[in-house]
Amino acid sequence: MSGNPGKGRDRARSPRSKVPSSNAPRSNAPPRVPEGTGFTARPNPARIAGYFGLAVLGALVALAGTLVQAAWFPGGLIIALAGSAGLFYGGRLLTGTQIGALAPAVGWFVTVFLLLSGRPEGDYVFGDELGLVLFMLGGTAVAVMCATTSKVPQSATPSGRSGI
Repeated sequence: MSGNPGKGRDRARSPRSKVPSSNAPRSNAPPRVPEGTGFTARPNPARIAGYFGLAVLGALVALAGTLVQAAWFPGGLIIALAGSAGLFYGGRLLTGTQIGALAPAVGWFVTVFLLLSGRPEGDYVFGDELGLVLFMLGGTAVAVMCATTSKVPQSATPSGRSGI
């Protein structure tokens, strides 16, 4: 311990010399335009390709789900909705954005609506009307839930591994 008990505290409270703040604008620097964030950011081709790939996966999951839910009604419907939920939530986790859940949902919706249009003979891919309604409402509900979650869960440990 030093012999002057308050000396360190006085030095911390004393104003520093006339050094300009780092936040103060310099008079000789040209003004900088801040970079955009969100929708105003510069488009990233890799991210756009990822979203397009998720939309194609959404179309494939919708086609497979349509066939499975019509083939085995109670169990097939659960499998189809679980596959849709896995894709929507996986897209959300993979990209870390809400658009990551919306991209496969758009592919899913477009495919389901195209399959609803039917054929000239009057047939369409869906089996019964109850399965159709449950598949549409369940898929819509899952897409909305995955797209509107506030944040992607983060690990509490810095390494990302629990139990260590």
